[in-house]
Amino acid sequence: MKQSIQLTPRQQNTGTRSHLKYHIKTFGCQMNEYDSGRVAGILESDGMIKTNEYQDADILYINTCTIRENADNKLYGTLGELKKWKEEVKNRKLIVGGCASQKDKEFVRKKAPWVDVVLGTNNIGNLLDLIEYSESVGPVTEIFSDFDNSMEDFSSINESTSSGMVTIQIGCNNACTFCIVPSVRGVEKSRRPLDIYEDVINLAKSGIKEVLLLGQNVNSYGRDLKIEKIA
Repeated sequence: MKQSIQLTPRQQNTGTRSHLKYHIKTFGCQMNEYDSGRVAGILESDGMIKTNEYQDADILYINTCTIRENADNKLYGTLGELKKWKEEVKNRKLIVGGCASQKDKEFVRKKAPWVDVVLGTNNIGNLLDLIEYSESVGPVTEIFSDFDNSMEDFSSINESTSSGMVTIQIGCNNACTFCIVPSVRGVEKSRRPLDIYEDVINLAKSGIKEVLLLGQNVNSYGRDLKIEKIA
């Protein structure tokens, strides 16, 4: 189920916002850090430039965590503080993504109506469309409850010059009473070995010496993969 809008695929690398600066604030785990790299790659594909200070940003992306109640409280406290930032300069965009927005969906909008875009863990690929929609129509919430496409679009900007991260698996099939991961990341999905290999090779070519393989449950990697028969 997809809430709120239907999007038409757009061509990236259009450079339509080359005059804009972006900043990403990341809460939570290394998977969120990796996803923030994906967000950076998408924004820069449209010509945006990173700024290290959120006060200088035209677009501010909050990548959220919800593993503990304190993480939720921290998010809503942060959004309250950012209301002033949003109102100081016309046309600034405040975007909330990640696990908390996947879990809370419309609750984020209710608690912080000044947020322009709320998107789930499986909607990063639609980010540019959602920004464009919010510019022309107004605030938007887009959450997929189905995680079928959650292994797509995995290219990520790597901040370090010596070490890098590659996602090999997402989601979890365990049903631990204290853990919300299956609800916000879906069931276990493994990437194909060749895709992982290509990502590692690309990092090595860029000078990376150490690669960290990421997943919510890396011990289960590959169990969901089917062996393809060669004719």
